[in-house]
Amino acid sequence: MSRPAEAARVARVEEGLAPISVPGETPKHLSLPQWMELYKVPGVSIAVFDQGKLVWAKAYGVKQAGGAEPVTIDTLFQAASISKPVTAMAAMHHAEKNKWSLDENVNDKLVSWKLPDNDFTKEQKVTLRRLLSHTAGTTVHGFGGYTVDAPLPTTQQILDGEKPANTSAVRVDTVPGTLRRYSGGGTTIVQQLLVDQLKKPFPLIMKETVLTPLGMKDSTYEQPLPASLASRAASGTRADGKSIEGGWHVYPELAAAGLWTTPSDLARAALEMSKAAKGQSKRVVSQAMAKQMLTRQPESKSFGIGFLRNPGQDWYGHGGANEGYRALLVAFESGGGVAIMTNSDNGSRLFERIVASAISVYGWKGYTVEPEHPSVTVDLLTRTKGTDVAIAWFKARKTQAPKDEKLTPELLNELGYSMLREKRLDDALKLFEANVALFPEDANAHDSLGEGYVAAGRKAEGAASYRKSLELNPKNDNARKVLETLGAATTK
Repeated sequence: MSRPAEAARVARVEEGLAPISVPGETPKHLSLPQWMELYKVPGVSIAVFDQGKLVWAKAYGVKQAGGAEPVTIDTLFQAASISKPVTAMAAMHHAEKNKWSLDENVNDKLVSWKLPDNDFTKEQKVTLRRLLSHTAGTTVHGFGGYTVDAPLPTTQQILDGEKPANTSAVRVDTVPGTLRRYSGGGTTIVQQLLVDQLKKPFPLIMKETVLTPLGMKDSTYEQPLPASLASRAASGTRADGKSIEGGWHVYPELAAAGLWTTPSDLARAALEMSKAAKGQSKRVVSQAMAKQMLTRQPESKSFGIGFLRNPGQDWYGHGGANEGYRALLVAFESGGGVAIMTNSDNGSRLFERIVASAISVYGWKGYTVEPEHPSVTVDLLTRTKGTDVAIAWFKARKTQAPKDEKLTPELLNELGYSMLREKRLDDALKLFEANVALFPEDANAHDSLGEGYVAAGRKAEGAASYRKSLELNPKNDNARKVLETLGAATTK
C-alpha cells in the first residue's frame, strides 16, 4: 500500500475514537491528545500491523509528565505482563529443542531451587504447560517492583518470599490443573527453570532466543535498565499525573514483568506467532508448537500457552500493568493487530477506543468491541461533570435497572480508589459514602470508606467503618489490623 493511502488510514484511526457519551448530551469527539490530557497520560506509542507486516508506528505526547522531550517510535516503555507471552516463546523454543515435556513435573527440571511439594501436589503436578497457562495453582498474582535505589532480591529470594523481596513466597495452594488463576509467581518459576537448564543469565537467554532472531533491537529484559538505554526510556506516571520517583520501578521478576520494549518490537513478536502458526516461519517455534501456544488450554479456558485467548474471540495477545505504565497487544492469526504502550497508570483507559477504531479501519475479525461499561461512563462523568453528577447518574441507573449485574459495589469502589490515587480526597470520600449507602451490606465498601476516612484524618469515623466491615465479614483481617493500629476496639 502506498504511503499516502496508509497515512489516510492513520488519520482515520485517530479520528475514529469513540466520543464522550454523556447521558442527555450530544456525543463529543476528542482527539487522541485530548483524551490523553483528560486522563493525565503524558505519552502514547502505537504500532499497527496488517497482512503480516508492520504498516505504521506513531508516537504522541512527551516522555515525562511536565517535560518537553517528545515520545518517538523508538522510545522504550515497560511492557509489564506482556513480558509473559514473549517469555513463553523462549520457553517453548527450548522445550522443543531440548525435548522437554510440557507436562512433566517442573521439579524434574529445576536445579538450584525446588517448588515445595504439599498436599495439593500429591497427585497433580506443576508443569510448564500449567505455569504458562495459569493453571498450576501457584500463588502471587503480580509484582509492584522496587524503587531505583532499593536493594533487589535474587530470583530465589522472590520465590521464597525472603527479604528484600516485597512479595510473599510462591507456593501451590490449590490442586494443579483444577482452575485458572493468574500467577506472575508461576512465570517466575519458569524464569528459574530456564536459567537452571541453560546456565545463562535470563536476559541473555531472551536476547539469543527471541529478541535478536526477530529483530527486536529495541528490547531488553535487563533490570535495572542499563545506563546506555535509560535516556531512551519514558518515565512512568501515576494516576494523579506525577512522575514515578526515579523515573520507574525495577522489576527483577524478569520473565513476568521485566521487558523494556517498543510497540513495533511487540508487533514483531506477534507477527512471528502468526507466521509460525501458518508454517511460514520457525525462527522461534515450530508450526505445531505455535498452534499449541495459540490454542486455549483445556484447564484454562482463557489462556493458550503464554497468550491470552478469551472465549468467543479470535485474537491473541496480552495486557500489561507495571507501576506507571500500561500496555496492550492485540493480534490476529491473519497477521493484523495493534500494540499500544503508555507511560501512565491511566493509559489503559485509552485502549478500547484505539483498538476499536483500528479494527473499524482495518476490518479485522474476532475481537468483540463491548458496549461502554457503566464504569467508563461514571469515570467520564466524574472527570467532565463532577463527582456529584456521576453518583446521581449511577443511582438513577440502578433504580432503572436494578438487576444490571454491571452496577456493582466494586465499580464505585474502584473509582473511589482512583480518586484517592489522584489525591482527590473529597471526591473519593463522596464515592465511598455513596457506595455504602447503595450497598450497605457490602463489607468491602465499608472497609474502603474506613480507609478514606483515615486518609482524611477522620480516625473515629474510619474506625466505625472498619468495625462495620468486620461485623459484616468477621474474616476481614485488614479491618482488624487497621483497628489495632488505630487503637480502637474491634467491637463497640
